Amino acid sequence: MHDASDSQVRLARLLGDAQAVLFDFDGPVTDLFRGMSTAPVADEIKKTVRLHWGDLDQDVEDCDDSHGILLRLRDMADRPTTARRSRVALDLAEARVTRHEYEIVRSARPVPHLGAVLDALLGLDLRLAVVSNNAEGPIREFLKNHGLQSAFEVIVGRDPEELHHMKPSPESVERAVRQLGLRPADCLLLGDQLTDLAAAAAAGTRFLGVTGSPARSAEMLRRGADHVVPSLASLLRAAGSFSRPE
Repeated sequence: MHDASDSQVRLARLLGDAQAVLFDFDGPVTDLFRGMSTAPVADEIKKTVRLHWGDLDQDVEDCDDSHGILLRLRDMADRPTTARRSRVALDLAEARVTRHEYEIVRSARPVPHLGAVLDALLGLDLRLAVVSNNAEGPIREFLKNHGLQSAFEVIVGRDPEELHHMKPSPESVERAVRQLGLRPADCLLLGDQLTDLAAAAAAGTRFLGVTGSPARSAEMLRRGADHVVPSLASLLRAAGSFSRPE
């Protein structure tokens, strides 16, 4: 376990090496679902897709997560079958998840310290982006609702045309890096899930975990995270005490 001073040194080093910070959305920016299950959305999707594809593979039937089911359906679409599986079912599934995200962002709130962290990072001349498995439209609506849209130069959300591009695929991270015109090594991805870490590692960016779970924190460090903090408060303290050389 690292003490507070060691943590601040590590955070300062990460900020000093970065030109941009890429935020995952659900977790580091807002607790989007606030512990609420997305199983009802997944169940709706299953009913819809059965009308187009018939019986679903067992891994799809067993999934009760709205993002997880999109990836499983995309995998199922690639599996050999005697009957043609139409793209329409995938489009309907993705659209249903997007509608749910639009509904949920109306009541979602920024995580504690977010505004101050964004101001501090911008004050260090760091460029900011969002890289998320959520759809771009709901992300932009949330940021606009809370006056945060001007902080982020780039928003990369879920690709509705290719669901395999969702993290842990590095594609969305790579898109953000390209849009910023930077090298991956110049960017720090900030995320709360192991899928974020996997995407960062594959894309070649640095990774800062933000999680209150000791078990997940330990697993992130075991898998090569550059550092892990329990909340944005730690990042705020580091940014507030750090200044870039002229």
